[in-house]
Amino acid sequence: MLTSTSRWYALAALALSTLAVALDTTVLSVALPTLARDLGATTGDLQWFTTAYLLVLAAALLPAGLLGDRLGRKRLLIGALVLFGVASVACAYAQTSGQLIAARAVLGLGAAVIMPLSGAVLTVLFPAGESTRAMSIWVTASALGIPLGPLLGGWLLDNFWWGSVFLINVPVVVAGVLALTLWLPESRGPRARIDLPGVALSAAGLVGVTYGIIEAGERGWSDARSLITLAAGVVLLAAFVLWQRRAAHPLVDLALFRNRAFTGGAVLATVASFAMLGLLFSLPQLFSAVGGHDAFGSGLRLLPVIGGLIVGARSAEKLVARFGARLVIAGGLGLIAVASLLGMQTTASTGYGYIAVWITITGVGLGLSMPPALAAALGALPPSGSGVGNALLQAMRQVGGAIGVAVLGTVLNSAYRSRVPVSAGDSVTSGVAVARRTGDSELLATVREAFAYGMERSLLVAGALALVGVVLALVVLPKRAATEPEPEVLAESLV
Repeated sequence: MLTSTSRWYALAALALSTLAVALDTTVLSVALPTLARDLGATTGDLQWFTTAYLLVLAAALLPAGLLGDRLGRKRLLIGALVLFGVASVACAYAQTSGQLIAARAVLGLGAAVIMPLSGAVLTVLFPAGESTRAMSIWVTASALGIPLGPLLGGWLLDNFWWGSVFLINVPVVVAGVLALTLWLPESRGPRARIDLPGVALSAAGLVGVTYGIIEAGERGWSDARSLITLAAGVVLLAAFVLWQRRAAHPLVDLALFRNRAFTGGAVLATVASFAMLGLLFSLPQLFSAVGGHDAFGSGLRLLPVIGGLIVGARSAEKLVARFGARLVIAGGLGLIAVASLLGMQTTASTGYGYIAVWITITGVGLGLSMPPALAAALGALPPSGSGVGNALLQAMRQVGGAIGVAVLGTVLNSAYRSRVPVSAGDSVTSGVAVARRTGDSELLATVREAFAYGMERSLLVAGALALVGVVLALVVLPKRAATEPEPEVLAESLV
């Protein structure tokens, strides 16, 4: 029988698993310049190092959740962690760009299993009264990868070869495998048939949408190929929904969306992911290109976001118990909107103290909104279908995050380019490089102020979406969370 202590040990193992994925997501950004030099990677290669990972992740999320429910979540989680560790080693010792792209794709497959199943297991480990606290710890572990990736990556690149940034996953994976083996109970759902047409349509649709958004962010939202790919992805996802309505054994139970807690939690967690990933797209550039800090210094300056997130997440549990998830989530998204308004006042000469204040408020808002939103959505899932249900939730968050980076990145870059000469290049990094190479101090000041203006425009969009989220939280979410699952239901889900 699973004791209360073992339950929290199992959570620690799940947190380690998500930390490994989060580290890999952020550590690559600081290694790209070195990879371009040592592997002779082109700009297209550098884009595919990230894109290959994201596309496989998007394609495999829903099938991974289904297989976890069918084959056993513990077994699949441990196998995915081992695969993730092996792929990390393959990345570290890749000799060509092609080898690294292939290894990154395998990493994406491992992450596609780890992300939904680690969240799904929480629904069978913890009763409703403890789920928000557990979700807060799980989300915080993932968020820790944001500053730790650049911090560790910057230090490793300064002292070792580029492959070391991928090897940092290995000890985390080993610890996670041992902990899951010792403390995680096996759980699964009913052994239903696998919906192969549903798997194919969902995978193709998510790949189309994700790839179209990524390409639109790079090429602009007027690019025909990007728009056609995006439209094809939307059409395939629409066909997937129609198929799910008539399939005998659907991949996703569309009845979930009739539950206000699941629908509201999923949509609001996606809104928070949009704001978070969009913000984390611009802040490292602000610290490095505008502030002149290295990767390690940029990572340090992101710590207030994590500090605020931890404070918000720790406070959320007590606040949800007193006021209900609806008001707490709305308040968190309101704080994100306020922080965005404060952030819009940032200029190229603004001191870090002011920046630390508004990014801390952003972190608190994320901590108050994201864990309760995830807990509300997951709490509405039956334990038997928590794997595929959480996979659906994670797929929505991933696409929301990709949209956040693409949309806010496009807004930022468009505003930036409108204020600098063509000779300054397409990004603040290239603009600073041109200014320093030519010794043009006036151009350097123009480039930095142009980036601050672009970030102001992107924060305006993020803040407006957060305000929409406030309204949605108050309208869509029920006043109180779903009741705690019956003990026998939880017991039956554990094997």
